[in-house]
Amino acid sequence: MSLFASLADTAYALVRPLVHATDGEAAHNLTLNALQPMPRARSALTSSVLACEVAGLHFPNPVGVAPGFDKDARVAHAMPHFGFGFVEVGTLTPLAQEGNPRPRLFRLVEDRAVINRMGFNNGGQAKAADRIRCLRRYGLPVPLGINIGANKDSADRIADYAKGAEAMAPLADYLTVNISSPNTPGLRALQDRGALEALLDGVAAAQASDPKPVFLKVAPDLEPADIDDIVAVAMDKGLAAIIVSNTTIERPALVSRHADEAGGLSGAPLTGLALQRLRDFRVASGGGVPLVAAGGIGSADQAWDRIRAGASLIQIYSAMVFEGPGLAARIAHGLEERAVRDGFARVADAVGTAPR
Repeated sequence: MSLFASLADTAYALVRPLVHATDGEAAHNLTLNALQPMPRARSALTSSVLACEVAGLHFPNPVGVAPGFDKDARVAHAMPHFGFGFVEVGTLTPLAQEGNPRPRLFRLVEDRAVINRMGFNNGGQAKAADRIRCLRRYGLPVPLGINIGANKDSADRIADYAKGAEAMAPLADYLTVNISSPNTPGLRALQDRGALEALLDGVAAAQASDPKPVFLKVAPDLEPADIDDIVAVAMDKGLAAIIVSNTTIERPALVSRHADEAGGLSGAPLTGLALQRLRDFRVASGGGVPLVAAGGIGSADQAWDRIRAGASLIQIYSAMVFEGPGLAARIAHGLEERAVRDGFARVADAVGTAPR
């Protein structure tokens, strides 16, 4: 584990009681304010065992920061310091929007979970684009994904995604189409086959001159027929990857006083559901579409389970609230150790090797 990540964990352990006593959204904003002045990372945590190729892109290691952490691309430059092998910013909408009323972010400490109903709050694509252009000017040692969404009050959400693709794809290494948030009413309807086909056609047309790999982020709350349809469309449209999965509207047994809050649940209670959905997508695709695992990953063992189940990459966010900012580095080193232990020359060689 890098010295920087280790020091960050030590510092976080000291301030965690204060952080957890603060409103979740306020604490998150304080974190971003603290990270923003950090110097740009010039290198990434990597090794011959960790490095991999997905969607034609080189990833120094397969552990990425999930969108939602850095909605407005304020701290992407700093994230490789903490061991991340790629960064995804957003979700960004064509126009700035406030999102849902506060409070809208809740820590479920006893459950090691988070419930959010943020509602795509962000400063808009134009403002983020200025920051990303500056970032690109000086370089980033890891791939940068840009996650796009639709404005809540948009009269034509498919057109919003096309606008986002046109504006953001030239700045991205890959583009993520997010149709899986439960906090924008009706958004998940875009996972239906007909709507999804029209949406992806619009995104493809909008970046026809300089196409970037397109990832699709889906919900865990899907039926088998939904999964089959999404995979069929993904393969037909040549999607680069499917991210499995976003937060869930399901409510397993929870003990926190915030258990009944509306919104998407993430963190430890999502682990089993997200892993099962990953397996489902692996079976449905037969390995024909790369998969990115997200949701309920808080340790190297859990990350290794996702790799063996079919994930080429993983993303974390909520677990850092409880495990500290050095989690990415710990997971990356843990994946390297598990690959060597189990006889794989590279982590990538273990993708999808778990018995069905």
